[in-house]
Amino acid sequence: MSSRKKFRSITAFAMAAMMAVSLLSSAVSAAAEELKAPDTRSSISAYAEAMQPGWNLGNTLDATGDDETSWGNPRVTKELIQQIAAEGYKSIRIPVTWGQHMGEAPDYTIDPAYMERVQEVVGWALDADLYVMINMHHDSWQWISYMESNHDEVLAKYNAAWTQIADRFKNHSEKLMFEAINEPRFTDGGTTDREKQYEMLKELLVSFHKIVRASGGENGVRPLVIPTRETSPAQEDLDALYETIREFNDPNLIATVHFYGFWPFSVNIAGYYKLEQDTMNDMITTFDNVRNTLVSKGIPVILGEYGLLGFDKNTSVIEQGEKLKFFENLMHVLKERHITHMLWDNGQHLKRTELVWSDPELIHIMKAGWEQRASTAETDLVYLKYGEEIKDVKVPLNLNGNELTGLYNGSTQLEEGKDYELAGTELTLKASLLTRVTKAGHLGQNAILSAKFSYGPDWRLKVVVYELPQLGDTAGTVDNFAIPTLFNGNRLATMEAIYNDGSFAGPQNWTSYKEYAYTFIPDFMKDQIIISENFFNETNDGEVTLKFHFWGGDIVSYKITKSGTQVTGKAVTE
Repeated sequence: MSSRKKFRSITAFAMAAMMAVSLLSSAVSAAAEELKAPDTRSSISAYAEAMQPGWNLGNTLDATGDDETSWGNPRVTKELIQQIAAEGYKSIRIPVTWGQHMGEAPDYTIDPAYMERVQEVVGWALDADLYVMINMHHDSWQWISYMESNHDEVLAKYNAAWTQIADRFKNHSEKLMFEAINEPRFTDGGTTDREKQYEMLKELLVSFHKIVRASGGENGVRPLVIPTRETSPAQEDLDALYETIREFNDPNLIATVHFYGFWPFSVNIAGYYKLEQDTMNDMITTFDNVRNTLVSKGIPVILGEYGLLGFDKNTSVIEQGEKLKFFENLMHVLKERHITHMLWDNGQHLKRTELVWSDPELIHIMKAGWEQRASTAETDLVYLKYGEEIKDVKVPLNLNGNELTGLYNGSTQLEEGKDYELAGTELTLKASLLTRVTKAGHLGQNAILSAKFSYGPDWRLKVVVYELPQLGDTAGTVDNFAIPTLFNGNRLATMEAIYNDGSFAGPQNWTSYKEYAYTFIPDFMKDQIIISENFFNETNDGEVTLKFHFWGGDIVSYKITKSGTQVTGKAVTE
């Protein structure tokens, strides 16, 4: 995966899965002993467990340009790798795209300088005592996807690449593992028949396994990571992978899948801007399937990538509290099922130059989940309408086995019974407290109240004073249209688009609720809501009503009229 998700197939309402753990059967354990498996103390499952947790060096050596900086990240440094280890990560996945660094047939020689660079980064990671995974990454859609129409050439190139990679790294530590291919799919090359896709993937995996195992050195027992088709956790893909791994009869294989959440929530579309039951059901079902199909049968699983698809546009596509709840739940679901996970980071999480996290709250709640559950709340937003009487506000807590130890306004501890009350898992913020912390009366965030717990990071409640947002008339073009907006302390949650006849306008017209950051995005610094060219590209000429849903509870309507490339907008007065 990468920010180039336009190359990724996304189907309907699902995306999920993975798992890992359990002891191998006695027969497999015996084989592992005979092969001198990497962890003779137990099994390959123990190896996968020791990798927990992991991190991806995304959009770097997997970039498809001339070098590792072509997708906007700086060159990898030893200090970056050391920082990852210092942050508590035990493993690192180093995606590598090889195709543009390979010569012509028949040898397909990998550029020696590039191979040296990959080896240098791998060496830094091993020196930092990290488990390391290298793979064949965007080659999957660049050229391997065309295998059906160009079978012999694709297979020859794939084999040549792994022959060279295996030879170069055959004497490296057992903590280095090879992943056969990232998100293997064949649809870019025109293959739509599912059985044919399975057939070609199996041919690649068999070839990969044979080449590595015969290459000498440590490669005879080196852990090999085997993906599902598209690295998908769909049940039929899990079933196919199980059969392939079973046929290999090799004790040192690990399965891998990827997970980017329930699609509507993951990109904020179709009204799924809150973490609700559909998203949770998808998560639980996905990983139950992975456990039942693979882990429970002695095949460890690595969640090689996870995140939310909307992150590639903007990590604010999902509101902060909803995002934190999603990842807290995900850490719990994975831990319960003994699944090793590796965070996808294409540069949007760890700032590669400053070596600090862009969103410390997110990282802290995930880190807490490595050990046990953290506490959250139903929301991190407390909205108070300007000029209205302030009343008590109830906030349900998700204590997750912990205890509330205090509520703070900055460094000041608040008084239970006077400032707040706790009844079971229901926190009540008293009107007197809310009046006091909003006495400045300005629109927007007035205070942050921090709930502290017996374990895990604080949960921050943002106290916001707001008024009804005001939208202004404007005119523009399909590639440059922005609605002047006085947000008045409010934040935009989602947008609907409806033609006059009641049908749905814009892309994905099976829903009135449009995709955040793809069709619209609020710009709070410039006081405007941008309606993107993506929206207009799939909108008919004529009038469309936009309905903007704000977190404060207000819905504000706005009329736009498209005529060719010209667009006008007019505020709707109720």
